[in-house]
Amino acid sequence: MTARAVGGDDNRRMFTGIVSAVGRIVEVEPLGDSPAFGKALTVAPPPGWLDASTALGDSIAIAGACMTVVAIAAARDRFRVEVSAASLAATSGLERTGEVNLEKALRAGDRLDGHLVSGHVDGVGTVARFERVGESWLLAVAAPQELTRFLAFKGSIAVDGVSLTVNDVADRGDGGCEFTVNLIPHTVEHTTLRHSAPGRKVNLEVDLIARYVERMLGGAKPRA
Repeated sequence: MTARAVGGDDNRRMFTGIVSAVGRIVEVEPLGDSPAFGKALTVAPPPGWLDASTALGDSIAIAGACMTVVAIAAARDRFRVEVSAASLAATSGLERTGEVNLEKALRAGDRLDGHLVSGHVDGVGTVARFERVGESWLLAVAAPQELTRFLAFKGSIAVDGVSLTVNDVADRGDGGCEFTVNLIPHTVEHTTLRHSAPGRKVNLEVDLIARYVERMLGGAKPRA
């Protein structure tokens, strides 16, 4: 791969939650010999997805988590990112090989077809149900307690980096909630959400505006 660029998973780029490709993590390498170290991921996107405009230092959302490209293969069929231990602990699906949703960072002048997504995963949810309803699919996800106040009927949510609209929210006795979204066949076919099954972990990012409202109301605590 080409020379390493300075970068990591601490960038501040924006996305739309419109997945443009499903790639595959083909290699996971530890960056050190203790749990304090993160991992380097080698990702293989579909042919042609890494075009000439993709460069070292660019941001790419992998399963909804914003990462910085630190190396690109000469054949432009692989790229590499480095994920901190903190990010690995706060996400799902980045610690192993397998398919992942990919989206390049939003550029000025691009169409905003989804909603504003930062690529900063707020929590990990668990698929409760995934079932066919007519021509579409119903996906129900159990969200952790700390995200419950950010989820609302017809609000936006990113699940593994996919921009979706919340159809219903039901509070649970443990303080968490279960929300449902509707997936059209195109979304199921072209994202990793087709692999949804009860018990599967998914990365969740709540609506950006909801986060700012929470902060302005004084309910948010500083995050490390």
